[in-house]
Amino acid sequence: MAKKATGKAGSKTRAKGSPKSTALVEHRSSNRRSRQRRQSAEANRGEAFIKLLQSPLVAEIVAVAATAALAALAEHGFTSGGGGTRGRRAGKAVKEAGKAAAAAVGRRLGTEIDEIRKSASAAKADAKG
Repeated sequence: MAKKATGKAGSKTRAKGSPKSTALVEHRSSNRRSRQRRQSAEANRGEAFIKLLQSPLVAEIVAVAATAALAALAEHGFTSGGGGTRGRRAGKAVKEAGKAAAAAVGRRLGTEIDEIRKSASAAKADAKG
């Protein structure tokens, strides 16, 4: 059988009306400050994410992906015949549409990155000369 936990001999206990330790109060107030900073940082991240979603580049990339996916679906084609294989064909078409969308986004991002690099090197050359 386990023994009951008892306090150490000579341990000091706080009286009911005595004030709390200042270290504990400081710890709690620092937790409140860190919580406020964390909430503020999370709000800033949320606002930055919303601004990113509203940027013209993201809108253009989504449009490129949607166009590529629709083109892949149209290219694959759907007919009313086929019976039991229709589900498999649809799944394959969706897979191909996803791949086409990803490839289109990759190409578009590559183009954007190349343009950024060119403008950065041109700005660097202007600064030197």
